[in-house]
Amino acid sequence: MRGGDSTAYAELVLRHAPVAKRTAVFLGAGSEADDVVQESFVKAYRALGGFRDDAAFKPWLLRIVANETRNLQRSRNRRARREELAALPESVLDPAEEAAVTERRRELLAAVRALPEHYRQVVICRYLLELDEQETATVLGWARGTVKSRLHRALGRLRTQLPDKEVQR
Repeated sequence: MRGGDSTAYAELVLRHAPVAKRTAVFLGAGSEADDVVQESFVKAYRALGGFRDDAAFKPWLLRIVANETRNLQRSRNRRARREELAALPESVLDPAEEAAVTERRRELLAAVRALPEHYRQVVICRYLLELDEQETATVLGWARGTVKSRLHRALGRLRTQLPDKEVQR
């Protein structure tokens, strides 16, 4: 495969494309999961020279998928912020309530972004992607107990950072 055998690589693509797509969807690629997977396979093919012979292909590929999904999300977030700034507010809330809701959301998202990556990932999977513990464990490649303990610690940090706010237990 590392020698450029396109038939061997095509077999790997066929074998790993379904799990790569599920990973992209679970990590937040949504309707763009196919694009993420395609780009991931292209990047994997280009990086085959650095692939260790003793390593497993699947985890290596899924790490690329996870990175591509994160890149997509960053791009989406930048686009969404630009669109929010351009849009006129059409809220049914009075201005004071709207300001409070916006501020609370901003504080919570800032607190989540400030978490170490392994805590941020588990919070995003469980609460923003609404995955259960087992799905979160699968997506992140962790044991279910690791998901539980990291989620517990992450929520504890959020409670500390946002003491006057309600943080789900």
